[in-house]
Amino acid sequence: MHFVEAKGILTGSGGHFGMNIYRGCSHGCIYCDSRSKCYQFTHPFEDIEVKQNAPELLEAALRSKRKCGMIGTGSMSDPYMHCEEQLRLTRRCLEIIRDHGFGAAIQTKSDRILQDIDLLDEINRRAKCVVQMTLTTYDDKLCGILEPNVCNTKRRIEVLEEMRKRGIPMIVWLTPILPYINDTAENVGAILRECVRVGVKGIISFGMGLTLREGDREYYYAALDRHFPGMKERYIREYGNAYELPSPNRKELTELLRSTCREHGILYKEDECFAYMNELPDKSGQMSIFDFIGSGK
Repeated sequence: MHFVEAKGILTGSGGHFGMNIYRGCSHGCIYCDSRSKCYQFTHPFEDIEVKQNAPELLEAALRSKRKCGMIGTGSMSDPYMHCEEQLRLTRRCLEIIRDHGFGAAIQTKSDRILQDIDLLDEINRRAKCVVQMTLTTYDDKLCGILEPNVCNTKRRIEVLEEMRKRGIPMIVWLTPILPYINDTAENVGAILRECVRVGVKGIISFGMGLTLREGDREYYYAALDRHFPGMKERYIREYGNAYELPSPNRKELTELLRSTCREHGILYKEDECFAYMNELPDKSGQMSIFDFIGSGK
């Protein structure tokens, strides 16, 4: 990893902001869109760029905001990569978010998020905290191929169970679904059953498929050659250089998702999931149970 002094940390407006403390990733997921050339990385993807002044930038940015909102992180780089174990920049930024009354929506694949569950709980009680967990395959062996340097799906589900115990709402990213690899009703159904069991708020699937761009495509195809001989050629025959690669089982899998979510009251439309994550409720007039006890009533 290497360290930089960033010029800014927040993007967005209107009560919804984005934040990436790191650039690059050490999880090694074979399908990662963030490797795409359009993001103009000037360093190797695994050489994590650390915005070492992120807490100071965030403090200054939030101090200048007249109204609180939701701050999302993890869309480009997982905030709980290996380097977070030592640097704890994500935790420092979450403390600032809590202190300023903002909400947080955190996307990750890592069980390292549990080291901050006390803080996530505080943010959720004061404002709102949504934990977003990516689940792609229920099979541990396949998970080790697709996402080699991060905990497996079953461990991620254990993380969601811990969030449920705290009353922290959860969104699952059931994506990407890789054609001819994890696009089976058996796999998707197993993940959906776990989502129901742990009580997730919503599930995002983006149409049951995969997207590939220059940079990402080459890395993915090299992984296919290593782990699924002949699969790259099948992709090229089926999809050419298309950006969107829908699963041939897309219709069946989408119906399975919709019927499961409708039956159990889970959000599954992308716009509804994002609207929920972007909405910061007004808790200013609410009295917590701790306030009630302290008042002697």
